[in-house]
Amino acid sequence: MYWDEAVVFGLVTVGLLIAFMGGIFAFVVHDNKRGKGKRPR
Repeated sequence: MYWDEAVVFGLVTVGLLIAFMGGIFAFVVHDNKRGKGKRPR
């Protein structure tokens, strides 16, 4: 029981982490392709 819960929790955490990193990476690449001179800083 505990092992199954730990495995499911680990898979969900890894999945969320991968989705989060992928979203940030895609956003950065899209921002770079739009225009390097336009930085909202």
